[in-house]
Amino acid sequence: MRLRNKVAIVTGGGSGIGRATSLRFAAEGARVVVADINFTAASAVADEARAAGGQATPVEVNVTKRADVDALIEQALAAYGRIDILINNAGINRDALCVRIKDGEVRKMSDEQWDAVIAVNLKGAFLCSQAAAVPMIRQNYGRIVNTSSIGALGNIGQANYAASKAGVIGLTYTLALELARYNITVNCVAPGATKTQMTAGIPDNLREALIQKIPLRRMAEPEDIAHLHLFLASDEAAYITGQVIFCDGGISVGI
Repeated sequence: MRLRNKVAIVTGGGSGIGRATSLRFAAEGARVVVADINFTAASAVADEARAAGGQATPVEVNVTKRADVDALIEQALAAYGRIDILINNAGINRDALCVRIKDGEVRKMSDEQWDAVIAVNLKGAFLCSQAAAVPMIRQNYGRIVNTSSIGALGNIGQANYAASKAGVIGLTYTLALELARYNITVNCVAPGATKTQMTAGIPDNLREALIQKIPLRRMAEPEDIAHLHLFLASDEAAYITGQVIFCDGGISVGI
């Protein structure tokens, strides 16, 4: 087992990529803290992990609130005594409506849409990394994996999402430099279109058009991203830090 006796926190662990990662980590021997704003969903994933023979604890957390994040770290330490791995996976999107005019696209994005996405996707990753780094520094060991997106390269109607995911890349680079002296690696996964709740509402014609742009001709399964999370969280990736890996079926190559 590649994560035997490691303790991992997975934010947004109640669904999609977070669920797949939580279950994969538990199957690989990790003691997993399934952290999600939806406690019912987190509990269901923890139950699923335990039913398969793994160890998991659900925790309700709003990653935009420092008090919630501090409580998450405290609960993880109380349950398992250490924190080895942090997967910053929690994320949302709030797309703006785009109205086509003769000379381009007019973006209509509210302050609420901007603030909500930046708070969860970027501030949430910062708060969780900052808090988890304390016990990781103390034990001179840690793995932090942040979540960016192909959207960091830009997408019409997603100025908030693109900015948040580009910010996560900058955060990753800086944390990698700051924490390397403590044997803590910090890397970033940038998924492409993945079969999650975020993409479930894409109309069939747009979904098919998107798939045709992907060299591998399919959307990612959540498990595809979980496999990469597992590698970066393992000791096999001990000499990899400050990297952004696009897990997107090759679509970024043509952008």
